Amino acid sequence: MKNIRAFLQLLLVLLAGGFVPVDCLSAQPPALAKNPEKKFVAYRITRGDRLSISVVGEPDLTVGQRRVEATGTINMLLINDIRVVGLTIAEAQEAIATAYRDGRFLRNPQVTVTVDEYAPRIVRISGKVNSPGQIHIPPDTEMTIIELIFKANGLAETARASAIRVTRTMPDGTEKLFTLDVEAAIKARGKSTGDGSFVVQPDDVVYVQEKII
Repeated sequence: MKNIRAFLQLLLVLLAGGFVPVDCLSAQPPALAKNPEKKFVAYRITRGDRLSISVVGEPDLTVGQRRVEATGTINMLLINDIRVVGLTIAEAQEAIATAYRDGRFLRNPQVTVTVDEYAPRIVRISGKVNSPGQIHIPPDTEMTIIELIFKANGLAETARASAIRVTRTMPDGTEKLFTLDVEAAIKARGKSTGDGSFVVQPDDVVYVQEKII
């Protein structure tokens, strides 16, 4: 019945000399675009975050608005400096609880960590990109090296995409250098393949070298 009604409507339009939209010639309605669900990524504590930490039943151990130091640590009563940078909230809670337990201060501590203020999560990119500078990573999200390059408005013509350097400060304070070949991912129009899927982290320093001629 629907097909007959559509045919009669089309016939009336043709007899009236009107314009027939191309969509009317399709027997099926256009498919609705599906909105891809945003992938949730557990937040990892970074330097400069302000945290509130409480221990159930131990009000003297509760701290608020405590800043994560440049060393990646936070100072707590009795257990001193605890390294939390790079940890998820759950991992930080367990690390603090373990320190109290291993130090024999508490038998079964229950720790709650809350982020009161997020520090800017910044990656610095320089060298042969069209817009070098600082790129911000929103909380609870990840950014691949390819996404970072796109946010820097792409590579310059003289960029060496096969050897992009990423310098990262590790949780223990040491530096680690990664050399990434993202040329194939660039040619795949940004598809995160191979080194193109490398996830940058806050405080990473990215340098795009010039081609060797």
